[in-house]
Amino acid sequence: MIARLRAIEASAKPSDGVVCFARLYCNVTELVAADVGAGTFVAPTFLERLDIVFADLFFGVVANPARVPSAWAPLFAARSLRGIAPLQFALAGMNAHINRDLPVALVTTCEERGVELRRDSPEHADFERVNDLLARVEERIKASYLTGWLAALDRILHRVDRLDDVLAMWDVRVAREAAWTNAETLWAIRDDTDLRDDFVATLDRTVGLAGRGLLVPADTWLRRLARKLGIGSRG
Repeated sequence: MIARLRAIEASAKPSDGVVCFARLYCNVTELVAADVGAGTFVAPTFLERLDIVFADLFFGVVANPARVPSAWAPLFAARSLRGIAPLQFALAGMNAHINRDLPVALVTTCEERGVELRRDSPEHADFERVNDLLARVEERIKASYLTGWLAALDRILHRVDRLDDVLAMWDVRVAREAAWTNAETLWAIRDDTDLRDDFVATLDRTVGLAGRGLLVPADTWLRRLARKLGIGSRG
């Protein structure tokens, strides 16, 4: 997974929207892998398989850009546009991957391994441990997007800061909680193929609408200058 994500990172400019998401995804995957190796999780083999099934959904979109699901369409359509901050691209990718792909990956993995999808399970306990890890990563990248005196100057020059509105739209813990709930719905209707397909299609479209909101141009010239100078984070 990490090797494939790094290959996607190297496939286009660092400012490319899909590359911005792949960079964040790779960092998070490395952190999860380290925790798995350290024995943090109680059902590590399930979590490892879930990570692979989950990532394969993203890799499938990258491999077939002519048939991008609605949830991913905003990111792929805007990936080369100017005026969108790298952090926005990363969050738009998280929106599509968590809100649309994660419920599907959870149900698929449970079916493969013969595990019941329920909240009073070791698998759900590990799922929440990953929530904690991702929440820490999210706060770190938000806080380090632009730091120090440049952050203060940016606030003075751009008092109506659209990026603040974008960040207010996204919370990874809330998104993953919703993903588990949607997975429970998919699990309950898993034997009704038509109903299951309709549910995923509706979820796909709804997530796509949220993605467009996250990608409203919100970058500023000062942030672009900071990235060129290597000040602050790359996100």
